[in-house]
Amino acid sequence: MRRREERVREERLPAEAGGWSVASLGASANAVTVMRRSMWALLVAGPVLGVWALLSAPAVVVSASQSVRQDRAGAEEGAGPGGFAELFLSAYLTAGEGTESVLAPFLPTARDVVLEADAGSQTVERLAAVKVRRADGGGGYWSVTVAALVKPASDEAPGGGRGAKSGSGGTGAASQAGVLRYFQVPVKAGKGGAWSAVALPAEVGAPVPSRAEALGYGSSAPANGSDAAVQTLAGFFSAFLAGAGDLDRYLSPGTSLAPVSPPPYGRVEVVALAETGSPSGAVPDAGVMQGQERQLLVDVAATDVQGQKRPLVYAVSLVARDGRWEIASVEGAPVLGSPGSKQEGEVQ
Repeated sequence: MRRREERVREERLPAEAGGWSVASLGASANAVTVMRRSMWALLVAGPVLGVWALLSAPAVVVSASQSVRQDRAGAEEGAGPGGFAELFLSAYLTAGEGTESVLAPFLPTARDVVLEADAGSQTVERLAAVKVRRADGGGGYWSVTVAALVKPASDEAPGGGRGAKSGSGGTGAASQAGVLRYFQVPVKAGKGGAWSAVALPAEVGAPVPSRAEALGYGSSAPANGSDAAVQTLAGFFSAFLAGAGDLDRYLSPGTSLAPVSPPPYGRVEVVALAETGSPSGAVPDAGVMQGQERQLLVDVAATDVQGQKRPLVYAVSLVARDGRWEIASVEGAPVLGSPGSKQEGEVQ
């Protein structure tokens, strides 16, 4: 009996020693296996989660917004000094004796300026900044060239002053026509986006015109009304500019153009054509081949509702389909010739 009690005590001690309940060996093995697999799962999932976090980060959005801000800043940077120079020049050209104070918002030293011309003796019809360049290689100092269309206010200055009078040279209709003049204005950027002129404007000569660009077409020739291409062009421009007929019937599939609305002209005529690859005029139709393409420079005479005729020029691409010519596109600019080619009418 005593031996049986000791044997029972020995069997219970491993499972109940110290008041702790110890699981069986099989359960312990299963727990270890589960823990081991969980750790491996975490190790494998770690890199995957890291890649997902990188791909989902909003870095691209931030970069795009920064690019937009930089582009906008560049556009505003050029517009600032140019617009300020236009305003300053307008005030300067119309100011005169006794009105020097109108220059004060633009020129810090306006109190030292003395003008002798009569105020209002000339008017400014249009202004445009045609050249804006940095005067100090990168700082906030600019040289702005402004074109101004200026004309005398009247044959006689206000109040019978020193303006041009009848009988003096340069009077009449010619003197009343606007003259295009050019001025250079030095502009400095200040704190908080403020601008100021460093000195009064300096009148300069007109910019030297660049050499006329040669176009990539042959010589222009009168349009032939029996040409299928001319017929397509005539119908297209009548619908496009005068609202006569359906525009879509002249367009090739996939081409989308909206007519000018409201129509500014009552009558449109195709006057002349020039074509790439043709030394003279447009190549006469020798049958319309499916898929054939042509690039034309089209001279158009458009007559408005008051009977005034205006010349217009369009660069048009045609494509052949189902035995007829269709408008593939109206280009934004004519095709240029190769470097060194001669412009029509130019003597080399």
